[in-house]
Amino acid sequence: MNDFFFPKNTVGNISVEEKDQLKNYLQVTEAFARVSYMSIYIIDYQNRNFEYVSDNPLFLCGHSADEVRKMGYDFYFKYVKKDDLDLLLKINQAGFDFYERIPVSERKLYTISYDFHLLNKDKAVLINHKLTPLFLTDAGKIWKAMCLVSLSTHTDSGNITVFKQGNNEFWSYDVKEDIWRNEEKVKLNERELDILRYYAQGYTINEIAEKIFISPDTIKFHRRKLFEKMQVNNISEALSYVTNNKLL
Repeated sequence: MNDFFFPKNTVGNISVEEKDQLKNYLQVTEAFARVSYMSIYIIDYQNRNFEYVSDNPLFLCGHSADEVRKMGYDFYFKYVKKDDLDLLLKINQAGFDFYERIPVSERKLYTISYDFHLLNKDKAVLINHKLTPLFLTDAGKIWKAMCLVSLSTHTDSGNITVFKQGNNEFWSYDVKEDIWRNEEKVKLNERELDILRYYAQGYTINEIAEKIFISPDTIKFHRRKLFEKMQVNNISEALSYVTNNKLL
């Protein structure tokens, strides 16, 4: 536990003004959890625990949501693969180092995403965490954060990226080199977006071709170019990519 929490991500006393941020936010979180396929955690960096865990059996390793909430970070120390637990500790340190460089007024606009294996009934499941600040202290420290948990669209652990709301850039973290690299999101043209929208609605290649008045071979050409752009292998991965990166 002490390896995970350190001065940069530990919050001390909370002022009355800071506590005013909390009015009714858990009710909103619970409402969101009811309509989302993802699992939701609220992390409290002052008390070093989970303030809220939604009821999604896929990510609870046989426990109830309340049991996981009470376990807090011990849940991860128990159910994350050893190599990936070391990775999580490194991501934690690198992520908070990154946030230290962001102006306080902008810190709520950033989200960090990363993948790791969770051991569920002796089976390693690759999951994705997207963590974003909810409340900051007056000094700009992250007091509470929301974490969205879903199945990863990748095949390996890592894939550490930071996104800023409304920005076409993102930052990817190179674990070996211990550096952040600035990159740009994939840009899709209108034809590519049309094809992806129809795929998302369950249309076949021939049906999409009829809808947008081009040949099935042209659809296949655009699809191949999409896979190259996004570095994915199939249409399911492509749809996951555009959904996770808010391109569609």
